[in-house]
Amino acid sequence: MNKAKEKDLFSGSLTGNIFLYTLPIIATGLLQLLFNTADLVVVGQFEGSDAVAAVGSTSSLINLIVNLLIGLSVGSAVIVAQAWGAKDRDAISRSVHTAMAISLVGGILVGAAGVFFGGDFLRWMGTDASVLDDATVYIRIYFIGVPASMVYNFGASILRAAGNTKIPLAFLSTAGVVNIILNIVLVAGFQMGVAGVAVATAVSQLISAILVVIYMMKSRQHYNFRIRRLGFHKSELIRMMRIGIPAGLQSSLFSISNVIIQSSVNSFHDMALVAGNTAAMTIENYVYTLMTSFTSAAMTFVGQTVGAERYDRIPKVALRCILIVTGVGIGAGALAYLFRAPLLSVFSSSEDVNAAAAASFGSIRILFICVPYFLCGLMDVITGILRGMGSSTLPMIITIVGVCGLRILWIYTVFEYWHTLPVLYFSYPLSWFVTAAAQLILFFVVKRRLFRRVELARKRDAVQVS
Repeated sequence: MNKAKEKDLFSGSLTGNIFLYTLPIIATGLLQLLFNTADLVVVGQFEGSDAVAAVGSTSSLINLIVNLLIGLSVGSAVIVAQAWGAKDRDAISRSVHTAMAISLVGGILVGAAGVFFGGDFLRWMGTDASVLDDATVYIRIYFIGVPASMVYNFGASILRAAGNTKIPLAFLSTAGVVNIILNIVLVAGFQMGVAGVAVATAVSQLISAILVVIYMMKSRQHYNFRIRRLGFHKSELIRMMRIGIPAGLQSSLFSISNVIIQSSVNSFHDMALVAGNTAAMTIENYVYTLMTSFTSAAMTFVGQTVGAERYDRIPKVALRCILIVTGVGIGAGALAYLFRAPLLSVFSSSEDVNAAAAASFGSIRILFICVPYFLCGLMDVITGILRGMGSSTLPMIITIVGVCGLRILWIYTVFEYWHTLPVLYFSYPLSWFVTAAAQLILFFVVKRRLFRRVELARKRDAVQVS
């Protein structure tokens, strides 16, 4: 069998390789956020804080609907990484074509759901009437581009699972530049408002999807893609579902708690609060992206380790990723809080009468979210390690109980009694701490079971040989 030409993730310094692998993912995520931020900045500068609130009020709902498919891309990445570690070319090909089939079919179904029912969901969330029409227009146009977005995300996850993180960065950069140009042309030039922002996003998603498909079709690597091979291979599909469905359900249910929190924010009926909350969420997403990129690294490194049957590497990879994400999270969260005033100011014009109030509300959220955000990074990295080891259902259950359940309980008990923003936002760090602790305990349990199973297999092989 021909060996893959991608870089060996375990040759040389492990810490150095983790950073080299992760830096393009960080750059990709930051660029994606930069382009999304450009959406808000452009619409805020030319349309005002109500337009920012309209776009921001859709984010939790969008995440809720698309995260199940994103979870399946996680399952695809793990299966491809394990096949890559085993250097099984046929398994890689079957996994690639199954994953791309999921992205296409799932993207069409999810896109249709968002187009036809997005407005109803926004009303169910209690979106303020003053921004409901704009929010509905935005979410319907956005979901037209979801099939393309899924194709890119699945394709990018396949490339990253093989150790190729630079190509997704290049494609996203190209699409993002188009997004920014279209934002300015459609919003500032043609005065299309939030509809212009949504159209720009959908077009950029289509461009990124086309680029990743063309690259995979022309590639001579094991992840070479051929349309005629597109289909669902039973073994790979079942394994992807086994890992991806719990991951997707976890993300979707995670988003349910965020939807409920967004509804709680809406319950104050203050557009300055919604705008400030949206701006702060955009800032904290940068911190989250820095951390969650190491989750992808942990999942890929552990997945390839399991595929190569080098189980002794797992504790070392886990410890390095945990230490790195904790340090990055603490540093990035502190910087976000220190520079909160100038960062928040870019989301509103100087003539906006609600700008000062929105910035004040945004500062409260940054204090309660960004400063302890390293706990969320720790929680996610441990989950990524567990998925790389093939465990996805138990991490899902722990996250549902520790994050979703605890937040919902908090909102309907403590927040119901003390109806203030700090009380609402405190549910975030509390749920991260509890869930991270439970996931860490699970890691030691899964590791012990895996090592015990390997030892028993070795003993059986020794008996058969003798």
